[in-house]
Amino acid sequence: MGTRRKSRELVMQMLFQVEMGKQTPDQVRKTFWAERKDVDDETRGFADDIFRVATEAGRADGANIDAMIEKHAANWRLERMAAVDRNLLRAAVAEMLGFPDTPRPVVINEAIEIARKFSSPESVNFINGVLDSIARDMN
Repeated sequence: MGTRRKSRELVMQMLFQVEMGKQTPDQVRKTFWAERKDVDDETRGFADDIFRVATEAGRADGANIDAMIEKHAANWRLERMAAVDRNLLRAAVAEMLGFPDTPRPVVINEAIEIARKFSSPESVNFINGVLDSIARDMN
């Protein structure tokens, strides 16, 4: 598995921990990395960068990731989505916002592959559709 794919998986897990553990991003950052001493600096750095964008968006740059997701997830409220899917979408949108040089199809494909690993088969099409719609709207 590539460094960036691993980073993306870690971001999804960190966002999941923020939400489900009702912890602050700083608390998660501290405990999450303390348990993963084997993660190399490059992987951790990219994960931290995406996590920062995902947890600060809406305050710093005016983008509201959750609102973007809800706008493009026809008839789906965020709280009705599976927690893994919701946080995978947040991570992917954060990467699109924070790393505009990464081609959006790459971000979408990576999210789909992570969904195949961590979510249900039905989630793959859902995540693809939502992210594709967001990417087209960002152009």
